[in-house]
Amino acid sequence: MSELLNRRLALLGERANLSLLEQCLHGIERECLRVTSEGRLAQTPHPEELGSALTNEQITTDYSESLLEFITPALPDPADTLASLDSIHRFAYSKLGNEYLWSPSMPCPLPAEEDIPIAYYGTSNIGQLKYVYRKGLALRYGKTMQCIAGIHYNFSLPEKLWPLLKAAEGFVGTDRDYQSSAYIALIRNFRRYSWLLMYLFGASPALDAGFLRGRSHQLEKLDPDTLYLPYATSLRMSDLGYQSNAQAGLTPCYNDLASYTDSLRKAVATPYAPYVEVGTHKDGEWVQLNTNILQIENEYYSNIRPKRVTYSGERPIQALVARGIQYVEVRCLDINPFLPMGIDITESRFLDAFLLYCALNDSPLLTNTNCSNATSNFLSVVKEGRRPGLQLQRDGHPVDLKEWAGQLLENIAPLAALLDQSHGGDAHSRALDAQLSKVKDPSLTPSAQVLAAMAEHKESFARFSLRQSQAHAEFFRSEPLSSEAQAKFEERARSSLAEQVELEQNEVGDFDVFVGSYQASILAISN
Repeated sequence: MSELLNRRLALLGERANLSLLEQCLHGIERECLRVTSEGRLAQTPHPEELGSALTNEQITTDYSESLLEFITPALPDPADTLASLDSIHRFAYSKLGNEYLWSPSMPCPLPAEEDIPIAYYGTSNIGQLKYVYRKGLALRYGKTMQCIAGIHYNFSLPEKLWPLLKAAEGFVGTDRDYQSSAYIALIRNFRRYSWLLMYLFGASPALDAGFLRGRSHQLEKLDPDTLYLPYATSLRMSDLGYQSNAQAGLTPCYNDLASYTDSLRKAVATPYAPYVEVGTHKDGEWVQLNTNILQIENEYYSNIRPKRVTYSGERPIQALVARGIQYVEVRCLDINPFLPMGIDITESRFLDAFLLYCALNDSPLLTNTNCSNATSNFLSVVKEGRRPGLQLQRDGHPVDLKEWAGQLLENIAPLAALLDQSHGGDAHSRALDAQLSKVKDPSLTPSAQVLAAMAEHKESFARFSLRQSQAHAEFFRSEPLSSEAQAKFEERARSSLAEQVELEQNEVGDFDVFVGSYQASILAISN
């Protein structure tokens, strides 16, 4: 273990500092498709009883009108975060009629591309902006790709922890600078080690054959309706998932916050020839917000993002430049189709220890070789992570996945122990042991269990997924929310609808002008 990590562990383990780690914050965003009782994409509008997708902070839509997104508040105990997510699911199921929430990350059998509905947010300028942005995504990447769902895990270390480390390490600069550089260091380590998460939690080794729309691929046929790779952990995170030629040359540098925000700012302001050719309008209608590499910074697809809560009307990059990094958003987690919410407390406790390890361990700057090794390790694991004897690249040398995974878990163990010391109990260490079992026995991984369940029931990906969706629906519907909790959700839904109406009635100014000033806002940022 590195000297730096040892020093930091000792500092945080001191009695005066130990309670700090109880103040980490955890938020979860869970996406899921609404499907019919036959397991087809629901073509119905976003249910009004769930409130306004524009203004309801807990229930919205992602890309498609059929793609729900549930958002928890950020809370110190992940058990409370998961309880909040559980309540949102129960409320949603009380309003879904005979529809289901699709259980895995990869989509149900989809209708023709043109019949996948884009999420609609009403007539306000901000609502229209969200809609046109999605039209642009359809144009650039196709609608099918946008129907893939995932879990985003938002994590922050306590604000009081950074000045403590900064003073101990004699960092020259402001507290905010230290905090941002520490989060960027976490992200660099995440890039190095996130292949491990794909092995442990990847849960999409198979998909519906129609998903590829006849494109060429290297997948194998499991049955007439299902394609898969025998050792895959997460086809969702492979090159079959969300890919972009325009973004291929865009590699935001994680060596400091300024270079990261700068590269994204340039991408939002740099024209991309094929998009220029299409233009922003067709037959007088907006088809994309601009003709640049990215329409907005959130279009950049990455496994982890530095984040800062934005003010009303503020752009993500503006917030980062003005106030620094506040938390990270982990974006590579598959939905586990065996779990009603797609994630559980064991996964969450392990993620905390893993992210704390990434935050506190040495994090040298990434060279080009480091970057390409991190990318190729990640892609190897998502496509063949359970292949016996799989070799990854570490410091320019081949290393056996199992050997490296075992060493990483051994290195993370003191972080799990420190979290347990802070919280009391041994929940983090037990979560770590559960991951060690998967390294020793690949059949315990979610990806292996998905294939095993399909084989046992002799069913296609779509049949398996619908069966799981029905089981989860039964789980949530069998125990409704208390009348008090239900009433709170209903009140929030009603007030969000009223908020949207008010926004639309009081809208000032023309949409074209609104888009123009939105574009200009990013050009005005100076690092």
